[in-house]
Amino acid sequence: MPVPRYASASAWPFLSAGFRPFFLAAGLWAAFTMALWILMLSGMAELPTAFSPVTWHLHELLFGFVAAAIAGFLLTAVPNWTGRPPLQGWPLGGLVLLWILGRAAIAFSAIIGPGLAAAIDLSFLIVFAAVVGREILAGRNWRNLPVLAALAVLTAANAMIHAGAFGHLAWEDAGKRLAIAVVVMLITLIGGRIIPSFTANWLRRRKADELPVPFDRFDLVVMLVGLAALLLWVAMGLNALTSTGLLVAAAAHTLRLARWRGVATREEPLLWILHIGYAWLPLGLALLGIAAWRSELATIAIHALTVGAMGTMILAVMTRASLGHSKRELTAGHGTLICYLLVLVAALARLAAPFVGAFHAAALDLAGGAWIAAFLLFVALYIPLYIRR
Repeated sequence: MPVPRYASASAWPFLSAGFRPFFLAAGLWAAFTMALWILMLSGMAELPTAFSPVTWHLHELLFGFVAAAIAGFLLTAVPNWTGRPPLQGWPLGGLVLLWILGRAAIAFSAIIGPGLAAAIDLSFLIVFAAVVGREILAGRNWRNLPVLAALAVLTAANAMIHAGAFGHLAWEDAGKRLAIAVVVMLITLIGGRIIPSFTANWLRRRKADELPVPFDRFDLVVMLVGLAALLLWVAMGLNALTSTGLLVAAAAHTLRLARWRGVATREEPLLWILHIGYAWLPLGLALLGIAAWRSELATIAIHALTVGAMGTMILAVMTRASLGHSKRELTAGHGTLICYLLVLVAALARLAAPFVGAFHAAALDLAGGAWIAAFLLFVALYIPLYIRR
């Protein structure tokens, strides 16, 4: 094991590994930003932000919640990939502070100005990408260069969304699509590594006869098809061509998931939640493809990809990584299982809301409440793992 780089990390376990502060930040922000969004929709709260309310909502879930979860995962995984010491102590604390300042800058961007808000917000992703890039290059870990490329494109997408505050709404819309596309591709890349690997390890311990199919050319083709479809969507929006690509990508990801033996993991929530999280991805792509002809499905498709795929996968990865790196047993307790069920209820209720007529508002309330409860329960259950040695 690498020797800790900073003495302060041993004095304060909270800053000894990236997953500790960033997973906690992701959980807290997921709950807080959703609660604030509900208050904004009801007219009970208003933010002095230069963004429209809908743009603020999407931005803060993608570049607040999702970005914090990505940071926690990569700052913990990259040292394992490269064999180099992890970012610890006050340098890690400084990166967390940049993330916090970004959230405040967006909230008060109408006061401090959109230019300064953009500079503060973008600084987190720029510094984070530089840290990850330094470690990958220093460790000659060329296999994970796509992760660095994804962070660079995610930074560009954030800058495009900020352009909307200066009146460039076309750039803002494209930036939103690009940000979603980047996170979806990260799920296909990282999920495609960990889901079959964790499933195979679990099945081997149970002496199963059949294991998930390991990564092969088929997986590469699926990822390239998905990338091409998403790039068309980012560049052109929804039309007949992009719809065809998205539907083909959805079918390809469905076949990929079927090769991972998810049904065999039904006894262990820590595993089946990963398979269900990935299953939201082809569903969201299929709905997005159909939305070219049924425009009312576009919002549903976006929520299938964000609340469904991103929310479920992030919660699944955060719980498993927290248990593993805290040397706890890799099994989901009752509280963790409730977290999983709540986030699934949130996704299903949000997708069902447009179809339940008079119960539309109740479905939205259920979706928001279940999402908030899932991540507050996650924080309550896992914060002892983050603050203790």
